[in-house]
Amino acid sequence: MTKPQHFAFILVEEFSHLAFACAVEPLRIANLISDETLYRWSFLSENGETATCSNGSVTLVHHGLDAIPACDCLFVLSGINMRAHVSRGLQMALRREHRHGTAIGALCSGAWILAETGMLDGMKTAIHWDFHDAFMERFPEVGLVRSVFVADEPHVTASGGTATADLMLHLIERDHGYDLSVAVADQMVYASVREASAAQRVSLQSRNGIRNVHLSRAIARMRETVEDPLSPARIAAEIGISTRQLERLFGKFLNTSPKKFFMDLRLDRARHLLIQSEASVVEIAMACGFESSGHFSRVYKSAYGVTPMQQRARLS
Repeated sequence: MTKPQHFAFILVEEFSHLAFACAVEPLRIANLISDETLYRWSFLSENGETATCSNGSVTLVHHGLDAIPACDCLFVLSGINMRAHVSRGLQMALRREHRHGTAIGALCSGAWILAETGMLDGMKTAIHWDFHDAFMERFPEVGLVRSVFVADEPHVTASGGTATADLMLHLIERDHGYDLSVAVADQMVYASVREASAAQRVSLQSRNGIRNVHLSRAIARMRETVEDPLSPARIAAEIGISTRQLERLFGKFLNTSPKKFFMDLRLDRARHLLIQSEASVVEIAMACGFESSGHFSRVYKSAYGVTPMQQRARLS
């Protein structure tokens, strides 16, 4: 009989219940289908008694961070407001396990917590797309990717939600074969299992029915040059069309102009940074291509009805 693998999950306060279920249920179903105990799991929290997820549900746990059991992989699972829960005790526990050679992974926003310990420096890493902008600013030394999960690094990471199920199915296939992983997915009525290389968000082309390569390339250039925005004329020249053609493409497919689309993209990134990072308003203005914080504040208020400082104050 195969020796069971033991996965331990540190449930950080306000963790994602969806990611939690997608992590544990594939393991349970694998045991059920195989009629073997292929996996065991245990839950941990900082207080050693309970953990509360973002929807208010309370989960009983088996251990505190001072009594982490021997395991094949220790996963950090967090959700919203993860920065508020990166405690000294949690970081010390993770570093201790790392020194002892424990394999450590992260689910949903858990990569942020691992990055705070320095464990992810120089590695490819996945985190929920909603944290991408702030993560890149906070951890430039980490190789952030837009994949649903990363399994070929010392620290495996999944971007949360159903991407956690994708990672678990990948691990099941790796350790127990393709047939079992497919049977587990079937039992979950999960017909769209994704490879690690799949992008997290539905592509712009899919969301808007766009099949125009020039428009896709123009938007890609905008995303690449947020800190130093290019003019529509420069973008058009780079992709080999006229400015007039570029204007027509944005009007036809997106009902907007290139200039407004680019500004909305920059403001959206600025909003994410205000909400998710501790960067100053001046730093965010520069990161999003604004010449001054005053100009940034005026444009931001026009778009969202509040100044950047008022936006941040709402989180207090």
